[in-house]
Amino acid sequence: MSTVPLPFSQPEPQPSSADQVTGGRDTPLRVHRQDEQSLVVIVPALNESRTIADVVRRIPREVGGIHQIKVVVVDDGSSDGTGPLAMAEGATVVRHPRPSGVGAAFQSGLRKAFELGADLVVNIDGDGQFNPEDIHKLVAPILSGEADFATASRFKDPALEPEMPRLKRWGNRQVSRLISWLIGAKFADVSCGMRAYNREAALNLSLMEPFTYTHEVFLHLSCKRMKIVEVPIAVRGQREFGKSRVASNLFRYAYQTLRTVFRFYRDHYPMKFFGRIAAICLAVGVPLLTFFLWHYFRTGAFAPHKWAGVSGAAMGGCAMASLFMGLLGDMMNRQRACLEEIRYYTRFLVAADRGKSR
Repeated sequence: MSTVPLPFSQPEPQPSSADQVTGGRDTPLRVHRQDEQSLVVIVPALNESRTIADVVRRIPREVGGIHQIKVVVVDDGSSDGTGPLAMAEGATVVRHPRPSGVGAAFQSGLRKAFELGADLVVNIDGDGQFNPEDIHKLVAPILSGEADFATASRFKDPALEPEMPRLKRWGNRQVSRLISWLIGAKFADVSCGMRAYNREAALNLSLMEPFTYTHEVFLHLSCKRMKIVEVPIAVRGQREFGKSRVASNLFRYAYQTLRTVFRFYRDHYPMKFFGRIAAICLAVGVPLLTFFLWHYFRTGAFAPHKWAGVSGAAMGGCAMASLFMGLLGDMMNRQRACLEEIRYYTRFLVAADRGKSR
């Protein structure tokens, strides 16, 4: 297990006794003992009747440092009885009336976890690719204070790399490089579907994409300066039954991933995003206008280079429009930050209220 500190991340102060203060941002609300912490395991599932009962059954009911473990299965519109099978194994089932996507299922599970007063959250896929007995490896760095967010990594340890198609392996590595470049820290695997979050990390998630949540989580938590670690874990390279909902079509997966990254960068860094567009437009437009004016002052005629003047003026207009969009986006970004703060405290109060009543 290795830790990759994020840029400018600051360690959170740890309580000196066995009591841990849990509160929103810097405002403590309640005090509970570390051995009274509650863990909620979220299992998104769509038509996983062949594996869901085994996955739920194998989720450990006792983990050192955890007082209570609850399992929430999000049945994302299954038509094969996935929900009843999970319920028969003792899981709480949240059902979508129709398939909405893994990202939407995770968001529903997260809301249910807050309602159940979770102190820690783990998500694991319902297809049997992950070993539920490894949950204790993921929560260990959370409980020790080493991390706010721990993700299983298929590629961190070469000895544990699973067998998978070469194209899929290459795609995973390229996405990891892209996300690592954006957040300024190197990660080997940003697409794994087995993860653990402390309360602060879970409360800070503001996810929007219904298709998947894996990359968006990294981007959001890095912006919040959460401590992130990768935990090398042995994972089955391919599903035993059926096809992956997310990566069955690599072109669609690539498109959805790039769209998620594009939207995140545009919304969180609007001045950088639109400023660079403006810079490109100016880099093209200024030389064209310079050439056009040079020709005019030298010859006294616009022809035959009117195209240069028109093109240069158009690029200059695009640059001004981009700068305006950047300023507008910056104002909207400030509003988004305020809304995320409201969402954080709303979730916090819901989770704290459930925590008091348990």
